Amino acid sequence: MHISEIIKQIESIAPVAYQESYDNSGLLIGDSATEATGALFTLDVTESVVDEAIAAGYNLIISHHPLIFKPLKRLNSKSDQDRCIIKAIKNDIAIYAAHTNLDNTPEGVNAMICSKLGLKKTKILQPMGEMLRKLAVFVPHEHAKKVRQSMFDAGAGRIGTYDQCSFNLAGNGTFRAGDAATPYIGDKGILHTEPETRVEVLCEAHNLSAVVKAMLQAHPYEEVAYDVYPLLNKNQYAGSGMIGELEVPMDEKSFLLMVKETFGTGVLKHSPLTHKKIEKVSVCGGSGNFLIPQAMASGADVFITGELKYHDYFLAEDRILLVEAGHYETEQFTKELLYQIVKEKFTTFATRISAIPTNPVNYL
Repeated sequence: MHISEIIKQIESIAPVAYQESYDNSGLLIGDSATEATGALFTLDVTESVVDEAIAAGYNLIISHHPLIFKPLKRLNSKSDQDRCIIKAIKNDIAIYAAHTNLDNTPEGVNAMICSKLGLKKTKILQPMGEMLRKLAVFVPHEHAKKVRQSMFDAGAGRIGTYDQCSFNLAGNGTFRAGDAATPYIGDKGILHTEPETRVEVLCEAHNLSAVVKAMLQAHPYEEVAYDVYPLLNKNQYAGSGMIGELEVPMDEKSFLLMVKETFGTGVLKHSPLTHKKIEKVSVCGGSGNFLIPQAMASGADVFITGELKYHDYFLAEDRILLVEAGHYETEQFTKELLYQIVKEKFTTFATRISAIPTNPVNYL
């Protein structure tokens, strides 16, 4: 099995197109055509993690945080990052990162946090924009089913937990074939009217090329008439943070103790108590302070994230409980998540969650 097959499985859940503009997810080191000997899953890539992969005989490390985040100007072994990169290259170890693309998928980092906290009725807190496209194609009635299915098979027509969604409208198309044409139907030089179906489907922008290609291959016409529309609709199934509900409301202190225990946080920081029951919970693994306005607007009783700045706490204003649970602590389950994604597809492939603690923060 090639490394590319493992990457394909991860990106079927967390497409690289979901990553933020500042990010650097994807294959950072190595050749995806290389035969995979095993995969090691980690939150961060450190020199000890690379040594662990070497000792296990694994040539692939899959991490959440990218080892290479900013442009490199030199490699000289003076930093842990340099040593990791050099050692990985020398030992033919590929390094792949699934970062904000895994944050922004509904089955990703924040879904894992919600699961650990026992939240129900979860949904994306801040949906992504400019992600959706509508494809409309005109096809003879008898070929509509084939063309429609080809687009479904390529990933179009998915809306939340529904698939094969489309809209179909009957009408008449007209065309006249020129001398150089090879018409599927009709005669050259003569205006032809054909009963056609207008088939409309939604697809995500990153998948548009594949859907159009599949549609063209299935369509009988030599020249295919189709339209692509960018949509202003938010993609409700991809974006930052998540929000859900506790099955049984809790008082604030009991909830905070539960969060501390769930994440194993050395010190749990929070804004002043609101003295309200906690029922609606919003979360964002890692650095999520940018979502405080969305959390408050959603009506959440609490917002949990990995990092908050001093002045962020003033934003609570007794309207919401802000909880800072630690960057590593809120993302620690990502190793387990990535492991599950790969293991579900490749049950006999050698995989291991790293035993190396990579949290650089210590508590006194």
